[in-house]
Amino acid sequence: MTTTEENTKRIFEIKKQLGEDMLILAHHYQRDEIIQFADAVGDSLKLAQIAEKNKRAKYIVFCGVHFMAETADILTEDWQKVLLPALDAGCPMADMADRAQAEICWDIITKEFGESIVPITYINSKAEVKAFVGLHDGTTVTSGNAKKVLSWGLGYKDRVLFLPDQNLGRNTAVELGIPVEHMALYDPHKQSLEYSCPKEDVKMILWDGFCCLHNDITTDHVEKARAAVPDAKVIVHPECRHEIVKISDGSGSTEYLIKAVKAGESGSKWVVGTESNLVERIKRENPDKSVYLLDPHSICKNMNKTNTANLLDTLEGILKGDFSKQIVVDRETAENSIKSLNTMLSLS
Repeated sequence: MTTTEENTKRIFEIKKQLGEDMLILAHHYQRDEIIQFADAVGDSLKLAQIAEKNKRAKYIVFCGVHFMAETADILTEDWQKVLLPALDAGCPMADMADRAQAEICWDIITKEFGESIVPITYINSKAEVKAFVGLHDGTTVTSGNAKKVLSWGLGYKDRVLFLPDQNLGRNTAVELGIPVEHMALYDPHKQSLEYSCPKEDVKMILWDGFCCLHNDITTDHVEKARAAVPDAKVIVHPECRHEIVKISDGSGSTEYLIKAVKAGESGSKWVVGTESNLVERIKRENPDKSVYLLDPHSICKNMNKTNTANLLDTLEGILKGDFSKQIVVDRETAENSIKSLNTMLSLS
């Protein structure tokens, strides 16, 4: 028996032993070797909702990245412990915005536009950024509810500060009928704000951040895919750049991508632009269709840091009373973050 097989056997043993005292959550981008242990698999919104509603589990093991575990800790009860198997599994996009940078940005844009702005942060952000947004009466958003939440924001105030993913903000705003020309871009490093339209026409202030994986998908990838599989539908995640979304046949959240292929006719062909673990799973779950990965380099290194070894180490730690992998958000940050998260959840 290999080490992985031994780990797998032991994880299932502990899982059975702990029963309802433990909940294992896994993001769609996790490898199959981790997905097999999950009590629930989903995108950020689905997992956040499951974490919030569960009032039985003492231990919530989050197989994902740091900001996801932070969100789960914010939404769960004080007596529940949230643990992250791979403590070094971060998110480069979330790291592109911190609270200090957000406060500087807020000073600059409110001097420019007054009190006409509501901040909205992608759930793929640090807890401290969610807290900043909560303090300024804003909310969080996921790729699954972006259109609904952004509509709320634009109805609440004249303008939206959208951070940290400029691509999701831009793509969603265009879908709501806002011209790209009516969007400003804020650079947190230069502390500069740029826009080309009249000041009063600015509707979106986009933070200069992005998901490295999706941002690296190019028009060349789409053109090559269409040449190789001309009768395939190309669907992509809205974290891709706007020019990619424009030339694709559809774009949407992880759940959208899964459901689109599943609902397709038998024999249909699909090229999917998102993380490779998910695309390979979609491929296996739809044997009557042909599914291709748009960019073969679409691999999230941080999601792949969770493995049977560090998951088993986390579970053995629970049995021993060792919670060194616990993720704890301080009370003040959590209280302000919950404001932004609750607004989103009430709209979802």
